Amino acid sequence: MAIKMRRLSNALGAEIRDVDISKPMSESTFGSIHRIFLDHGILLLRNQNVTREQHIEFSRRFGELDKHDALPRDRHPDYPELLLVTNRPNPDGTPSESRYTGRLWHTDLSYTTHPALGSLLRCFNLPEVGGDTLFANMAMAYDALSAGMKKLIADLHGIHLSGTRQINNQEAGTARQAEVMRLNPPIAQPVVRAHPETGRKALYLGEKVKRFDGMTEDESRPLIDYLNKHATRPEFVYRHQWRENDIIVWDNRCTMHQALADFDETQLRHLERTTVMGTPSGYVVTA
Repeated sequence: MAIKMRRLSNALGAEIRDVDISKPMSESTFGSIHRIFLDHGILLLRNQNVTREQHIEFSRRFGELDKHDALPRDRHPDYPELLLVTNRPNPDGTPSESRYTGRLWHTDLSYTTHPALGSLLRCFNLPEVGGDTLFANMAMAYDALSAGMKKLIADLHGIHLSGTRQINNQEAGTARQAEVMRLNPPIAQPVVRAHPETGRKALYLGEKVKRFDGMTEDESRPLIDYLNKHATRPEFVYRHQWRENDIIVWDNRCTMHQALADFDETQLRHLERTTVMGTPSGYVVTA
């Protein structure tokens, strides 16, 4: 079948129309969808009223799925391939562990040595207004840098940290940080990575990066701040306004994203994400 699509913004993104992922899909049709994914960095599929099993099975067409061992508190109790992004309280009434997920600019699992290839996030429940997500085109941002800046950052490695969420009390925060560091020690990733399928170079950093390997935080901060600010200029960004049963697929190898806190947090916002594993990258930083 011929794939109908429309671009979502000048920077990145395409909506795939008239595709129901719950129905059988030929390799040829998926191949066309995958080509659009590579070309545009983000796919939007609307009106996907599918089961969790169907969400998982479609995700597997992009590659092997992560079971989120690095985030054991956030995964679905019955489906380890699904990561919960929700402010729904836990069954015992305590706040959701993932209510602040994604509030910083980041790429998924960059703080591991197996960072994500892609992510497929499905929207179940929305607040009345807000709860949007921003996406940035990191390849376009890299291309816009001067030759001198590209040379300066070519061999730098940013140290990516997990455990950057807000914790409500100091004791819980200290215990959680220890758990996070055990599961996810600091990982150094190249600041510039070449896409393994397209070959296009892209920036790879975000607000989880606090310093460059071999440099102090004070030395690193001005350049990290500049690159993050540059990469998130409006001309490189798409803002997605969610609808229920939207599925957004994004390429973590050439995009960065941020969940906005622009909504009434007494209202339910519930999404579920699969994560496609990428190629090994980076190394553990021990000092």
